[in-house]
Amino acid sequence: MYENKNVQEIRSERKITMSQITKDTIIGDILDIDETTVPIFMSIGMHCLGCPASRGETVEQACMVHGVDPDELVKMVNEHLEKNGK
Repeated sequence: MYENKNVQEIRSERKITMSQITKDTIIGDILDIDETTVPIFMSIGMHCLGCPASRGETVEQACMVHGVDPDELVKMVNEHLEKNGK
């Protein structure tokens, strides 16, 4: 389905925006939307963002592993993205 397409084309097709960030959003998609979200993840103990496995986890899965409230993380990320016009 996505063969021969770059990340921008795929993101455009999927229409990923900050209003769609939920507990089911993949961490890698969030980082692709706005890499300045990295400090948010780091501040709650998610220091493994460079690992391919962590980029494939949902927000909820990552929060479960790190003992973080996924609703709070979603709120923080969405506020950050809104502030940065993403």
